[in-house]
Amino acid sequence: MASTTKTVAFFGASTGVGFSALKHSLAAGLQCTALCRTPSKLESIFPADSTPNLTIIKGDAHDITAVSQCIRAEDGKLVDMIITTIGSRPIWYKMSIEDPECCRKGAAILIEAIAQLRSQGVTGNPHIVSFSTTGLSRFGRDYPIALFPIYAWLLHAAHADKRIMEDRFVASGEGFTIIRGSLLNDGETTKTVRVGIEDPKTGRESTAIGYFISREDAGRWIAENLILQKTEGYKNKILMITT
Repeated sequence: MASTTKTVAFFGASTGVGFSALKHSLAAGLQCTALCRTPSKLESIFPADSTPNLTIIKGDAHDITAVSQCIRAEDGKLVDMIITTIGSRPIWYKMSIEDPECCRKGAAILIEAIAQLRSQGVTGNPHIVSFSTTGLSRFGRDYPIALFPIYAWLLHAAHADKRIMEDRFVASGEGFTIIRGSLLNDGETTKTVRVGIEDPKTGRESTAIGYFISREDAGRWIAENLILQKTEGYKNKILMITT
């Protein structure tokens, strides 16, 4: 008999927002697969003998073979949901990032991997949840005006990469939800997350403008409101989250 447990593939879950989302998904008993360049990072926290619902695959999000392995569930079908929180390390003194095409390449590889697997007869329609950032809206400012210098100059390279990533998911024909978080910090889960909704075609439906959200809050919100619940209300939408 086929399992009814939701299957979720994670990219970028060894730290930050992705790690938080993975942690809460495992605690809820979901069957998870995580692609990790250094598996020991997750293995030391989630030992195999005590976390049987986690499969860790060694690889890179820009390697289509590893990506294809990660998004194919044990039953041979595509996973139910894909959570991608990949990003490149900042180089502050250059006002840039180590890989200015990290997110756009990851999106292209993921979309191609899904298409290739389908061409081989693999079935399934995974819902893609991609973590991005505020400051990318085409329908008006979605961040406090005081942050304009940081967004316009310091984060310009990262934002340019994430905008292309977002556009690729929107145009892919796959079901998606894009999460634009405000500036991330390492604070604890202490606040209620506020949510704004934007349709990439018709514009802003509601607004939530704020300065910060912790990585733990962002990942927990994704797990509780997207992974563990039906996503129809947020399907093919862009969400702004902040505290």
